[in-house]
Amino acid sequence: MSARDDILGSIRKSLGRGPLTGEPAAQLHQRLAQPQRNLIPDRTAGRDTEGLTAQFADKSREVACTVDEVDSLDAVPEAVRAYLSRENLPARVVQAPALAQGPDGGLDWSKTPTLEVKTGTSDGSEDTSVTPVFAAVAETGTLMLTSDTATPTGLNFLPENHIAVVRRSQVVGPLEDAWGRFRAARAKAGGAGPEDGFVMPRTVNLITGPSRTGDIEQKIQMGAHGPRRLHVIIVAD
Repeated sequence: MSARDDILGSIRKSLGRGPLTGEPAAQLHQRLAQPQRNLIPDRTAGRDTEGLTAQFADKSREVACTVDEVDSLDAVPEAVRAYLSRENLPARVVQAPALAQGPDGGLDWSKTPTLEVKTGTSDGSEDTSVTPVFAAVAETGTLMLTSDTATPTGLNFLPENHIAVVRRSQVVGPLEDAWGRFRAARAKAGGAGPEDGFVMPRTVNLITGPSRTGDIEQKIQMGAHGPRRLHVIIVAD
């Protein structure tokens, strides 16, 4: 038995029942396979990709992100260099392996020789990370990031500064569309549901703006439990 089976077994035991079978089990699997969408605000309704991208950029700025837009992935390294220069930050970054080994061959940093670039996860000593995202939510300016060896979660939280690379095609309207895209991608990779080998990442992080807290004397403090700066580079693809 797996750890998951042990946990679910303990819950069933405390509830005084065994595993679901028959019609209740079928209803549960159907609900998981086709979850119902809740009430969705109209703020993203009827917008095309350009409109959703513009709204995502506006919402990102509202939650204290900075935003750049570039024409291609080739322009990302220079946009990173320019951002670090504007903010007077050290000219060094750690990038997610996914950006070094992507389907397009990865980011080419050769035209930004003043930048020190390493690839991998973070040990907490790096100043700035550069990561891809899984989806970007125009409704709230939220980034969805998943964890695996190519996109280590530590890059999202340990460095003081986080630069997220968002393709226009990754921008969706409401949060429900991001989850729908996530389910479709995971189902395509591993099956239709848990019983069919559905592959879940260890974590799915939803990030809206840089880290902050108001617990200390009701004053907003940036970087309380994550990056104090979040910069978004939107790539036209």
